[in-house]
Amino acid sequence: MRGKSVVRLVFAVIGCCILAVPARAQQQHEPEDPEDDKQVGLWLDQGISAGLSGNKSLEAEFHERFDEGASNLYEYFLQGGVGFRLRPWFTLIPIYRYQRYPGNPTVAYENRLLLNLTLSTSGAPWRYNLRTLIEGRFPDNRPASARFRIRPGVEYSLPVRLTRPPVVVVNNEFFVVPGTNSFASGGSYTQNRFQVGVRQPITDTFSVRIYFLLQSVNLPAGWDTNEIVGISLALKVPRKGK
Repeated sequence: MRGKSVVRLVFAVIGCCILAVPARAQQQHEPEDPEDDKQVGLWLDQGISAGLSGNKSLEAEFHERFDEGASNLYEYFLQGGVGFRLRPWFTLIPIYRYQRYPGNPTVAYENRLLLNLTLSTSGAPWRYNLRTLIEGRFPDNRPASARFRIRPGVEYSLPVRLTRPPVVVVNNEFFVVPGTNSFASGGSYTQNRFQVGVRQPITDTFSVRIYFLLQSVNLPAGWDTNEIVGISLALKVPRKGK
């Protein structure tokens, strides 16, 4: 019964994302996607994972995005969902996100439904992963749209004599909008994010990751790339034994 419930939940989220694909007709002058960074950016991320019964966990994240030399808060959002570790190498997380765009003249907020499908390997020192996000975007005052985000990555534990050695994290994320986009774009391949960073476990349940990210956005006039520095904090709350 537990497996059937997860399957029903997955199909419900995918169905909502499919319904977000609008008709091909589109206005001539769409606004630029408000999540696009400008100039040098600073991204702050906070994540909490709390263990629940069995193979489930409660996942919550908070994010703040600054651009224009880290002087302008142009976006912040919070999201939450329940993670299902269906296999040691496969995790599924249905997610709801609420996103705000302070000062944006066109879009004030966005509701988003996401389905996170993550494949990963275990072991040391190399670990490989592939994350796929299926998104249904419902922005304020704009038509809904669907988007696929595919992010292959690798992690490498540095061979140093520490109880908790630092981990190098490298990944590249591809953004594809299969139907009409809610915002202006130069094509279906709308964005690319290349990221490299180092994660340092502080304790068994808390880690800090500092990363550098190149965000390339496919605008109608051509590709635009900006540099971003990010700081990510991750906290795991283990499940209490009975």
